[in-house]
Amino acid sequence: MFWQQIVNGLTVGSTYSLIALGYTLIFGVLGILNMAHGEVFMFGAFIGLLTVTQLGLPLPVAFLAALAASAFLGLVLEMVALRPLRRRAVSHLAPLISTIGFSIFLENLALNMFGADSRAFPVSFSKINFDLGFIHISLVQIVILAIAVGLMLVLRFWIDKTKMGKALRATAENKDTAGLLGINTNAVIVITVMIASGLGGIAGVLVGMAYNAVSPTMGLTMGFKGLAVLILGGVGNITGAMIGGLVLGMAEILSVAYGDSSYRDAVAFGIIILILFLRPQGLFGRSK
Repeated sequence: MFWQQIVNGLTVGSTYSLIALGYTLIFGVLGILNMAHGEVFMFGAFIGLLTVTQLGLPLPVAFLAALAASAFLGLVLEMVALRPLRRRAVSHLAPLISTIGFSIFLENLALNMFGADSRAFPVSFSKINFDLGFIHISLVQIVILAIAVGLMLVLRFWIDKTKMGKALRATAENKDTAGLLGINTNAVIVITVMIASGLGGIAGVLVGMAYNAVSPTMGLTMGFKGLAVLILGGVGNITGAMIGGLVLGMAEILSVAYGDSSYRDAVAFGIIILILFLRPQGLFGRSK
């Protein structure tokens, strides 16, 4: 029973980590909370679902379609809601309000395009199960874990080892200094927002598969979970986002398995509050 819940917690937590990574990347470079990230995540889930159900294409194509659509929405977000404000001396709250407006627009657009009803992925995705003796794991869980962990490792390598990753870190450290060193900071910002949004789109498909439900309002709930992980792991810390998501997922699943499911969110967020009392900068954040 315990090990089964560990697998379930890792599955849910890995999707939270992907969502939180989108918040972390944008906050690290721009220093703002992208409140539209949850709705971009939701659009990615719908694009992946429609690719499978309406076009009859295989799941890998659905992930690519969700990635492309979400990255495009990220580009639009950067051009419409963020870039104009960077060129003006505005309050630091202005980009936050701008992304909230963009999120409201996306949610209403989704309601008009897809309707208010929840939709499900084909049942065949959850029919295949493997019995390993002490745990039962479905093919869906294996796919979710493999894709989520794989993307996190690739992102970590890209940021640490590639030229663009180093440019991203330099821009996050000090945008003006990075520009003086010859780094095209505008291009770095655009790429960062698109990558963060693309990760959100893939996470949307994974969450849709995990819960077998996709709806226009799912972005709000999952967006708050991503923000919670961002704070838990340490604002702007990529490693913290990865591990924080797993911690939150494990807390939720174990609270359901050994407690009352109605307290699922209360227990998870209660743990976050406790950790922040003991370590306000988050698990991996640096104290100032």
